[in-house]
Amino acid sequence: MNPRDMEQLLEGAHPDPFGVLGMHREGSGVAVRLLLPNARQVTVVDQQTHQQYPAGRVHPEGLFEAFCPNRAEPFAYELEVEDGEGRRQGQRDPYSFWPQLGSYDQYLFNEGTHLEAYEHLGAHLRRVDQVEGVYFAVWAPTARRVSVVGEFNRWDGRHHPMRSLGASGIWELFLPHLEEGTHYKYELLTAEGSLLLKADPYAFGSEAPPRSASVVRNAIFGWSDQEWMASRAQQQWWELPLCIYEVHLGSWRRVPGANHPLNYRDLAHQLVDYALEMGFTHLQLLPVAEHPFDGSWGYQVTGYFAPTARFGLPTDFAYFVDHCHRHGIGVIIDWVPGHFPSDGHGLATFDGSCLYEHADPRQGFHPDWNTHIFNFGRSEVRSFLLANALFWLDRYHVDGLRVDAVTSMLYLDYSRPQGQWVPNLHGGRENLEAIQLLRQLNTQVYARFPGALTIAEESTSWPAVSRPIHAGGLGFGFKWNMGWMNDVLRYMSKEPVFRKYHHSDLTFGMLYAYHENFVLPLSHDEVVHGKRSLLDKMPGDAWQKFANLRLLLGFMYGHPGKKLLFMGGEFGQWGEWNYQQSLDWHLLEEAPHRGVRSLVIDLNHLYRTHPALHRTDTDPQGFEWLDCQDIENSVYTFLRRDPHSDGLLVFAGNFTPVPREDYRVGVPQGGYYRELLNTDAALYGGSSCGNEGWLEADPIPWHGRPWSLVLRLPPLGMLVLQPQ
Repeated sequence: MNPRDMEQLLEGAHPDPFGVLGMHREGSGVAVRLLLPNARQVTVVDQQTHQQYPAGRVHPEGLFEAFCPNRAEPFAYELEVEDGEGRRQGQRDPYSFWPQLGSYDQYLFNEGTHLEAYEHLGAHLRRVDQVEGVYFAVWAPTARRVSVVGEFNRWDGRHHPMRSLGASGIWELFLPHLEEGTHYKYELLTAEGSLLLKADPYAFGSEAPPRSASVVRNAIFGWSDQEWMASRAQQQWWELPLCIYEVHLGSWRRVPGANHPLNYRDLAHQLVDYALEMGFTHLQLLPVAEHPFDGSWGYQVTGYFAPTARFGLPTDFAYFVDHCHRHGIGVIIDWVPGHFPSDGHGLATFDGSCLYEHADPRQGFHPDWNTHIFNFGRSEVRSFLLANALFWLDRYHVDGLRVDAVTSMLYLDYSRPQGQWVPNLHGGRENLEAIQLLRQLNTQVYARFPGALTIAEESTSWPAVSRPIHAGGLGFGFKWNMGWMNDVLRYMSKEPVFRKYHHSDLTFGMLYAYHENFVLPLSHDEVVHGKRSLLDKMPGDAWQKFANLRLLLGFMYGHPGKKLLFMGGEFGQWGEWNYQQSLDWHLLEEAPHRGVRSLVIDLNHLYRTHPALHRTDTDPQGFEWLDCQDIENSVYTFLRRDPHSDGLLVFAGNFTPVPREDYRVGVPQGGYYRELLNTDAALYGGSSCGNEGWLEADPIPWHGRPWSLVLRLPPLGMLVLQPQ
């Protein structure tokens, strides 16, 4: 063996270990060279003839070489290895296997169009040449050497250096005999000569934090949700009820007395039962991908393909989704393509260079979150992100992706002062590469997964976020209506005596309600960092706070747009959300909190059973103000209708604590009207101020309608009436 090759192998710096190790022609025969630092003796055994060739130690640190004379061609062989304690074991040489990743897959990956990159990169249980083992592949184009390390080689990067696949920048290695559950990382020698220890960007599993090794996992599950998936493919969600319960799995409910979170399987049963009781159609989970810091709530991801190990194995998460589907509950997950953290084992400076992120901090570093921004223009990064999004829909059958922080992706100057951002090639502030990525994402999701959803968290007036790409849009299915949320919460936080000065806060949203397919979000972001809980945002004494919260919920369910409510809001939690502890379930022992919860159950039932409340969410024919100008009384009245079924509902909301007697409201037709819901009902903790269930319309024109109702409007209450 060449002394220079020996020196580089032992230093862990050889650029081409497959060019030295394994079987090679040598004179009149073949030589087998092996790097086995923990071996005492090694014998090469011909698999076909069983002829044995002792390997001599050519270096005391574990280099062996066996010469097989008179062998004109390479042959299949095994190794018989005796370790330092005299134990003998048969094994296959990792350097005896041919390359596994084809040139076409490399081409697609480098082109940015490999939508199934997760099938090839990462760690995969595989059978190669009748041998079970694990195939590893990782992208690290500027590294001088990459090795797989783990307990199986004492985390020593000299043992298993990988094969470089040339210009693709991908390194690969098949390690025979490894099994599921193996812990591993990649050790990289950078161009500058530094050693890095990195988790696998494509790993299907990981250790539970604070540990950070990747774990070989089989991301295959025996699904039983075929009926749900077939039905989902036929759904048109913009005209169906979509009431979403947003959940942080680690703090929804904890094990009593232990204050540690439930696992995926316990959550499957307890959370699904609760969602069914409450009447929600979907669960939206804060990011479930692996993340090192609990306080990021999952929004700083290091393991993009690994469900967090905090709550169990990947198969346990699959069980959770499967159980949801078998009980008619959809699952949406938060997906975070905008940025990633700087943890040493993560994506940042992965191979010693700015691989996944921009090198220029004006483009590659996020000042608000101290995180790195993906280089959306790099082809391999696009392959990574697109494949990751499709992975969750493919392998885990999730029903939708709520894409986090879209605004930060769209604008190059997001949260940056003048001079601290780089314009695009046209001199503008739009991130053209991010726009292209988002359009590719939506194109592929809707083409490959019928009935799936993409939802954008986008807080500006960027046009056509939820409009088709061929019409100039970004192609999302829905967009969070952040403007509605801010206006409504600002209005509701005012003392009722001042609300008449902010009357337009509740009406302004209708000026743009049909510009997008909207979701109305009362999300986790509104109940943290000193913003107070929904209940505590409300003004007045305790009774008024509960009444205001019920009124807010009534207005939300009457307003066009799909619904989203963060956990705790459905029963009026007093305190802000704390990710380190359970929701305050004990509050349900008190009648006012039970009342809010009962109201949400009834609102979900009302919303799901009356097409007028969901079928025309994106159709202007579905909403009509009766009177939006009663500023002095702070009363709002409007209609929701479904032209397809002649369904009609009347909403009347009194946003002051003063009952309004004999309040006349114009309606489009005569007859009797049933009081379907009153947020001031005693059942919900109210004062029971209402209309005793029924009213008859008078033939008196009012508000431009030929008929009218004389209502008793409850204080801080919302009425919902239906003509019979």
